[in-house]
Amino acid sequence: MTTFADFGLAETLLRALASEGYTTPTPIQTKAVAPVMEGRDLLGIAQTGTGKTAAFALPILHRLFVTNKQPLQPKSARALILAPTRELAAQIAASFETYGRNLRPSVTVIVGGVKHNPQVRALARGVDVLVATPGRLLDHLQGGTLRLDRTEIVVLDEADHMLDLGFLVPIRRILAKLPKSRQTLFFSATMPKDIGALARDMLTDPVEVSVAPVATTVERVDQSVYLVDAADKRGLLVELLGGAGFDRTLVFTRTKHGADKVTRHLETAGISAAAIHGNKSQPQRERALAAFKAGRTRVLVATDIAARGIDVDAVSHVVNFELPDVPEAYVHRIGRTARAGAEGIAIAFCSADERRALRDIERLTRQTLAVVDRRRPGSPEAVSPREDRQPSRRPNRPQGPRPQGDRPKGARPQDGRPGQQQRRRPARNAA
Repeated sequence: MTTFADFGLAETLLRALASEGYTTPTPIQTKAVAPVMEGRDLLGIAQTGTGKTAAFALPILHRLFVTNKQPLQPKSARALILAPTRELAAQIAASFETYGRNLRPSVTVIVGGVKHNPQVRALARGVDVLVATPGRLLDHLQGGTLRLDRTEIVVLDEADHMLDLGFLVPIRRILAKLPKSRQTLFFSATMPKDIGALARDMLTDPVEVSVAPVATTVERVDQSVYLVDAADKRGLLVELLGGAGFDRTLVFTRTKHGADKVTRHLETAGISAAAIHGNKSQPQRERALAAFKAGRTRVLVATDIAARGIDVDAVSHVVNFELPDVPEAYVHRIGRTARAGAEGIAIAFCSADERRALRDIERLTRQTLAVVDRRRPGSPEAVSPREDRQPSRRPNRPQGPRPQGDRPKGARPQDGRPGQQQRRRPARNAA
C-alpha cells in the first residue's frame, strides 16, 4: 500500500499530514504526486471530493521549500493556482496553509467581492502561493500590481467549469504573461473538446492521470429523478426534507432569484435554510457556508457558481431543484455529496420543460436514472414514461441562463449569461 512517505515528501509535510490524521493517499494522489514531484506537466481527470487539491499542493510545497527554495520577488508569485470561484479559491488556500503549517508559506487569495487595497499590499511583498479567480487576477496584471514572469508553477483547477463561465479568453491572456519554462498542472472533471484544446495549448508532454472515466458520476451516490409538475416542486421539496435522513442538504437552482425564492419558502415551512449566490456579499456567503458546515442551517440553496468550493464532508443529500442547462454541471453538483468515500443521495426534480436536459444528462453519464412519478393525474405535463425516455434526435446545445463568476473589469454580461462564452472519507484521506 502506498503511503505519503513513499513519495519522498519533506518530513515537515509528513508531520502536517499526520497531525490531520491523513494516512493513505487517494487514487488521484497516488497517481499524480510522483510526476508532479519530478517536474512534469500533468493532465488530471478527477471529480470533486477525490483529494486532487493535495495532489498538487503537496508537491508544490515540497518544490518551493525543499528542492528549489528561492527568495520572494516583489509583486510576484512563485506558484499560481487559478480557480473558477471565490469559495474554491479560499478552500485551496486553506489547504496550502494546512499542509504547509510547518513551512509557513505566504499564501494570498485574489478574488472579487472584497477590497482591492489589501490585495495590493499583500502582492507588493511577493508571495509563495497565489490562488486567484481569473477576473480579479487580470485586474492586478493590468494595474501593474502583479507580474507573472517569475512564476514557476501554474495550476488550472476545475477547467471545465472555467469555460462554462466564459473564462477562456481571460485564461489565455493570463497564460501569455507566464514564462514558457513553467510547470503546468491541469485538472478537470470532464473533457469536452474546448477543454482538450486548451490543455494541448497549455501543457508540454504531460503525464495523463484519471481516477474515473470521463463524465461519469460518483459511484457511491444513489441517484433518482422525480417527475413533477413545475408548480409542485417547492411543495415536494418541503415534503422530502420532512423525511428521515435529510441531515445536511444542498439544493441547486439555476438562478439567484430562484435560490432566494426557494429559501424563503423553506423558512416559511419551518426549515432552516440559507441561500448562497453571486448577489450575496463575500461576508454573507462565508457566514451562510459556516452555518451550514456547523449544522446550524440544515439546507443550503445554491447556484452552480456559488457552490464551487463548498467542501463539506457530511452532505447527506443533493437536490437538483432545477436541472442544469449544461449537463456537465450535473456531475459537479452531485459530487458535493459522497465525498472522500462516504455515501450520498442525489435527487433531481424534472418538469416537462426539463426533459431534454434530463436526456442529455443521462447520455453524458451513460446511465438511466431511477424514476419516481409525482405528477398530478390529468396534468397537462403528464406524458408516458416511454415518451420521457425518447432520445433527442440531434445533439442539444445548452440554452438559457448560465451562472457567472468573478469577471475582469469591463465585462458587462446580462445576469447569468457569460460575456465571453466559448463555443467518499475512509480512514481520513487528504482532501
